[in-house]
Amino acid sequence: MADLEILLPKMGESVAEATIIKWLKNEGDAVEADEPIVEIATDKVDSEVPAPQDGILTRKLVGEGEVVKVGQAVALIGTEAGASTQGPAPVKTAPSPAPAPANGNGSTAQHATSVAQESTTDVARTGPSGKFYSPLVRNIARKEGLTMAELELIQGTGMSGRVTKKDILNFLPDRDRTGTPAPVTETAAPTSSSAQPASAPATKVPGTPAVLPAAGDEVIEMDRMRRLIADHMVMSKHTSPHVTSYVEADVTGLVLWRERVKLAFEKREGEKLTFTPIFIQAIVQAIKEMPMVNVQVNGYEIIKKRDINIGMATALPSGNLIVPVIRNADRMNLIGLAAAVNGLAQRARDNKLSPDEITGGTYTMTNVGTFGNVMGTPVINQPQVAIMATGAIRKKPAVISTPAGDMIGIRHMMFLSHSYDHRVVDGALGGRFVRRVADILEAWSVDKEY
Repeated sequence: MADLEILLPKMGESVAEATIIKWLKNEGDAVEADEPIVEIATDKVDSEVPAPQDGILTRKLVGEGEVVKVGQAVALIGTEAGASTQGPAPVKTAPSPAPAPANGNGSTAQHATSVAQESTTDVARTGPSGKFYSPLVRNIARKEGLTMAELELIQGTGMSGRVTKKDILNFLPDRDRTGTPAPVTETAAPTSSSAQPASAPATKVPGTPAVLPAAGDEVIEMDRMRRLIADHMVMSKHTSPHVTSYVEADVTGLVLWRERVKLAFEKREGEKLTFTPIFIQAIVQAIKEMPMVNVQVNGYEIIKKRDINIGMATALPSGNLIVPVIRNADRMNLIGLAAAVNGLAQRARDNKLSPDEITGGTYTMTNVGTFGNVMGTPVINQPQVAIMATGAIRKKPAVISTPAGDMIGIRHMMFLSHSYDHRVVDGALGGRFVRRVADILEAWSVDKEY
């Protein structure tokens, strides 16, 4: 009888590992093909690993809370009825330490095992700010004697601000020269690491004042996704000098056009026509005309992106936020964009997004109008350099120019807010871009065919 290894699947181009959140099956349980057996979490999304075929879960190779590399075996499935009564075959990727040899060298093997365990236990996996530290980073920190306070001062360049091997190695020379942690962000605490409270709450960011709850206050621990969002937002503000430009657009023609075609559109295409795909189409057209807002920054290098991948900020039932990405949006017509928007939004609400669907964005749009807000000052979704917020469409009195002269009329008006990274997008480009998007929306003809 042969056992089948269940490997951690590839979950996106930038995802190399995942954390085991919860086992859905116990050893000895029967499993069916495609039945989820374990919940996993990455920096991007939570998902499940299904069984590749029918069988019996004979052995779990990793425990809850452990970090697993892509391609590593997480469990064994016996493909025969008697699998649960037979010992599983040894697997090279099993994290269990090898038993000590019986030739008198057991103490050496035991010491090696204790060192390996030490590398992942004396430095916490999650810091006080909610940052996640990989086993490799924690191992380097242990060997170099870095404290958690020092780790928290390192500005990570990985996904969601994660500290990478390169980040910690670049930090060490400055630390060694000065003998104290080198602050790398504008809000780093000026005091020494010894001043950091040893039992700081999990949600406290270094350099911020301590907040003590008063009698009767309710203390709510941030969930994992909220911690990632908080860390990502703070990192973005530290990275990019934000500037926001505003334009008010008269979208009366667009509103009347949508009212005229939306029922026929849904009947013919099987998709609801919201304003979101229309806004995205206008943004894509403006990006084609001004491609320098579709860039990323690497030190003093500007990376001009070939693809136009539009992220759309989506609120989840939990109150958290996620940004699924429409890849190659410039290659889609309005029908394709509507299908992509509706599909991604539904999968986001059902927690069914794959890691590939929330990575690779080059520009983001957030529709704050869905909450009744007239405008917003959105935070840039790193490593992008710009984001647009679309406000609520409201009927307002406005001056209308006619051949007979100016007159007052009731028009459908909305604000567009464009936040951009002033390191590479100047006010002229940022302002022209949002004005161009408004012009495209204002020029929408009531008689336009979709």
